[in-house]
Amino acid sequence: MKNLRPICFLVFFSYVQCQTLQRSLLAAALNHTNRQNYLQENLRDITSIMVAQFLQKSTYQEVQTIVEELVDRAEKCKVLKPQESPSECSHQLMTTFLEHVCNNQGMADKQEFSDCCNVNNKARLKCFLLYKKDDTEYSDVFQIPNLEQICEVDKENQASVKERYIYETSRKHPFLYGPTILTMSACYETAIRSCCQEVNKTECFQIKLEPIRKYVREISLRHHHLCEIGIKFNHKVSKAVELVLLTKKQPKASFSEIAKLAGDVKNLHQTCCEGDVVACVLGRSQLMNDTCSKQSTLSSKITPCCALSVPFRGECIINSENDDKPDLSSLPLSRFTEDRFVCKQFIDKQDDLLPEFLYEYSRRHSELAVSVILRVYTVYQNLLGKCCKLENPLECYSHGKEMFQRVVGESHERIKNHCDLREKLGDANFHDRLLSNLVRQKPRATEMQVRSIIADFAHLVETCCQAEESEMCFRGEGSKLIEKCQSLLGHK
Repeated sequence: MKNLRPICFLVFFSYVQCQTLQRSLLAAALNHTNRQNYLQENLRDITSIMVAQFLQKSTYQEVQTIVEELVDRAEKCKVLKPQESPSECSHQLMTTFLEHVCNNQGMADKQEFSDCCNVNNKARLKCFLLYKKDDTEYSDVFQIPNLEQICEVDKENQASVKERYIYETSRKHPFLYGPTILTMSACYETAIRSCCQEVNKTECFQIKLEPIRKYVREISLRHHHLCEIGIKFNHKVSKAVELVLLTKKQPKASFSEIAKLAGDVKNLHQTCCEGDVVACVLGRSQLMNDTCSKQSTLSSKITPCCALSVPFRGECIINSENDDKPDLSSLPLSRFTEDRFVCKQFIDKQDDLLPEFLYEYSRRHSELAVSVILRVYTVYQNLLGKCCKLENPLECYSHGKEMFQRVVGESHERIKNHCDLREKLGDANFHDRLLSNLVRQKPRATEMQVRSIIADFAHLVETCCQAEESEMCFRGEGSKLIEKCQSLLGHK
């Protein structure tokens, strides 16, 4: 649901109504960040993000001290150009950082990294990543109770307020990608400067900072979820997820373009999930440049985004609307279930046939949730695996269309069952039923975790069952709730 994605810089294009940053304020933020050498200008902030996301227990001053030492050793990164490979520079910066932590016994003990320091470099990074934790013990957003004080600090040292925001956001959200933190820090800094000019600073801060806080929280959950997909599943699953998302957003693009883009995005996710903020920032910038160079063939909806400078371009493209669905009547999907040569393609070029099916199905069914489309994809893969061993495979896999419809129907039925059950039991009894089911499934969950999830799910059902497009509502808001559940229940 588009109106549930408030993000400060998208007001420019009417993708969402954002009441926090007016056009003049957005223009100020854009002008403030419109620099030629973005990496060079922001190397310190980029390094701060990396350090704070790994050393979540460190104080602001401790992080700044480490950043100073790393930046002194990172002169090579400053001269890197976006089109050059960032791997060597970022690898050196990451290695230097991990060595710095391990050479400081007190720091390693404080962060509980001692066991990581006893393994080699490749295993060491994986070990460090396991200690990253989304946790409510860290403040949700950088706040200073005395608003006059924060304005005074900004007047005396404008960099300090932004650096503190980056520090607090990074340690609170260790899986949030570096480019997003840089973008939101620009929005935050601009909001602070605007509010410090107002008579009623408190009201201004509340209005302008809430959408920033909300967007950071929601996109952090999504980034964490993407990182978990990469860890739990093989690269084909990760690429399949990206292929569906990209196809739904850009249904007019060719299969070859989407397939290449899906591979590039998957690789970028892996880089960002490994905490390599330098490579993540440069990789995102390069990917967005490539995307904008092909905007005429990818999507008409990203044109306004491509007119923006770094760091706003990336977030804008990611949050842009899905492009209009093309007329696909001349390309029936039945060729995947009625062509007698399907099995030859499946046996000889399975890695081409299955992704192409996923692409064609996704752009015809953009209204379906990613999970439903992936279930259809799995059904088709298993169907061919069985049918292509038979003497008459065509007769076997020709029933594919009915099987796909059954998967979609089951999804519709689950939503209907939730709504019918709530109507039958009433809110109180429905809430108790949900509570009983979740406790049975997750007996180790704390009472606070369980009640938080149940309250959110009950609200989701209440809201979406009354919505005109209930399935769209469940698809949009349900994905956020799933990510919250995964974050709270057992995913360290």
